[in-house]
Amino acid sequence: MFALTMSTAKPRNIKEAMVDSAWIEAMQEELYQFDRLQVWELVDKTFGKTVIRLKWLWRNKKDEGQTVIRNKARHVAKGYAHEEGINFEESFALVARLEVVWIFVAYAAQKYFLIYQMDVKTAFLNGPLKEEV
Repeated sequence: MFALTMSTAKPRNIKEAMVDSAWIEAMQEELYQFDRLQVWELVDKTFGKTVIRLKWLWRNKKDEGQTVIRNKARHVAKGYAHEEGINFEESFALVARLEVVWIFVAYAAQKYFLIYQMDVKTAFLNGPLKEEV
């Protein structure tokens, strides 16, 4: 679906990103994933509600030799600007504790299990909210 072009320069703002086809493709891929997973929908602003603003983040993914292998664009919410109890009730992200990872690796080594590593590109795009946003 997307052509393979790489940019070694990381943009500092949207204006710089929009003049480089590699970053445009990376941003299109991010928005395509939003649509595919039905992450958002456009709605009218409700009176008295605060709008969560968005921003783009850009990263160059590199291999062991520090060669750029992928341009990654993320469209993220500026949730840090909101206050608990006013704009949301609770915040939680499930993350494994380092000690648990160590135990898992030690157990797998003792049992001669193979451990595979993987990257879930859209891991944070599937959290439905109970609250109205």
